[in-house]
Amino acid sequence: MDFSSKLLENAVNEVSRLPGIGKRTALRLVLHLLKQPKDHTKFLSEALLHVRNDVKTCEKCHNISDTVFCDICQNTKRNPEIVCVVEDIRDVMAIESTSQFNGLYHVLGGKISPIEGIGPQNLQIESLVSKVEKGEVKELIFALSSTMEGDTTNFYIFKQIEKFDITTSTIARGISVGDELEYADEVTLGRSIVNRIPFSQSLKA
Repeated sequence: MDFSSKLLENAVNEVSRLPGIGKRTALRLVLHLLKQPKDHTKFLSEALLHVRNDVKTCEKCHNISDTVFCDICQNTKRNPEIVCVVEDIRDVMAIESTSQFNGLYHVLGGKISPIEGIGPQNLQIESLVSKVEKGEVKELIFALSSTMEGDTTNFYIFKQIEKFDITTSTIARGISVGDELEYADEVTLGRSIVNRIPFSQSLKA
């Protein structure tokens, strides 16, 4: 792709670094910004800098937050005894969009994947087990994607907490095997949360 401007080329190259964005799409986005009032580009760049420099991680659930504790954890109307275990913020957003869950979350930050060099020590599992040990949680809902890595992570956590008096469940298999939660439609995902099953039962499937 030939450019008549080095500045344009540099901008396109940077935008194309984003996931799912090729050079042609990057060019279209940059040209769109050039046609907009300068303030629009300024607001966009400022928003990106703020999210990069000022976003925090909730000290309780490890969700992305603007403050020490996220809005979900600070919401007194939610049930703190039911915790939904998810991979990342995208899963939190997907479940929240269903309006079918009123508990709290625990964001692991990934899934156990030996191939990628990700072990239990690389995830927020220890802090989750600590919550269970303290008796803060009555039910854990495993809501990781139904992949080999997701099932391995679920089972690992289950073995860490099975000696404690706690209910463990998993979302119903309305979600196809291998699917990521963020791509599930809201109705199917909502029903999967509501119709969750005991985790031990899923081990027999």
